[in-house]
Amino acid sequence: MSDPGPRTLALLEQLIAEPSVTPADAGCQALIAGRLAALGFDCRALPFGDGDARVQNLWALRRGRRADAPVLALAGHTDVVPPGPLAAWSSPPFVPTHRDGKLYGRGAADMKASLAAMVVAAEDFLAAVPAPDGHLAFLLTSDEEGPARHGTARVVDALAAEGQRIDACIVGEPTSVAALGDTVKNGRRGSLSGRLTVRGRQGHVAYPQLADNPIHRALPALAELAAARWDEGNDHFPPTGWQVSNLHAGTGAGNVIPGELVVDFNFRFATASTAEGLQARVEAVLARHGLDARVDWTLGGEPFLTPAGTLTAALADAIHDATGRRPALSTTGGTSDGRFIARLCPQVVEFGPVNASIHQVDEHVAVADLGPLSAAYRGALERVLR
Repeated sequence: MSDPGPRTLALLEQLIAEPSVTPADAGCQALIAGRLAALGFDCRALPFGDGDARVQNLWALRRGRRADAPVLALAGHTDVVPPGPLAAWSSPPFVPTHRDGKLYGRGAADMKASLAAMVVAAEDFLAAVPAPDGHLAFLLTSDEEGPARHGTARVVDALAAEGQRIDACIVGEPTSVAALGDTVKNGRRGSLSGRLTVRGRQGHVAYPQLADNPIHRALPALAELAAARWDEGNDHFPPTGWQVSNLHAGTGAGNVIPGELVVDFNFRFATASTAEGLQARVEAVLARHGLDARVDWTLGGEPFLTPAGTLTAALADAIHDATGRRPALSTTGGTSDGRFIARLCPQVVEFGPVNASIHQVDEHVAVADLGPLSAAYRGALERVLR
């Protein structure tokens, strides 16, 4: 078996060179679709949204020999976060650059390395097993780093409406912490955001009896929310947390009592709680403190969990063969598109390169990790689909 590293590197360099700042795809999916079409995949572009919010999505499916065999999807995103100040980069962010055994460029680790490795893994697997029993799919979007409204969520809805099933999915998020293969994500916490608006009455600070300060009124309730124990977590998730991210009031003048306070907050919640239950508890605290208030809620995603089973075992064995490491299962970190895929797929895990430089200036990936990364993906395909 030839080393997949050089071929993965060549494709990764092509992908980094495309400035696919979210929600732009910049031709990345077309490049990948061309490689997949040559392998016999049925490639479908599924664009959603309009104007500047137009999002490119790709669903590519190669059917296996047995109709009842599992469908394994490899999923990821072609969009990247903005590079930030160009002068801060040691080399241009969309010019793939080699230094000290690392490849630098925006998206190198998050997550174009995974995409390149997945494509090469599919090519190598199908070259060795031209007619596997199982079905292999790719699900790609250019809306993971942005609002995530017209990307994977919309594709999952469209596939569900067609009756398409996905039995297992590996998302190429950069999950490794200190070394390639040390961590696999088998779940993520949910995200529930709220914007609290507390109404008072504007007035002069010298005449507080003629005003109603919404900050003063809200502080006891905010203190109670900050001190609350929302749940105890469970064997797979830490306790649910509540954090204020923004607080705004006032006109800018130092002698005016504001008429309104706006507080942005977020729950990262475990499967021990529900979004509805958390909302009800917040509303009860606000009512108990007698606030003239409104909360506008946004559910970013439900928590999901894939218990240890066939997919986690297959991927762990493949990673061990490729890297010599046995990965730990983890549910830490932020949200990912796994939260949408889990609505259609009972087994969703995430695995990719070291994440230490993601979203940073001089993002990079170790060139030596590219071959083992692709080999790990190929090993998972062999175990699930053969």
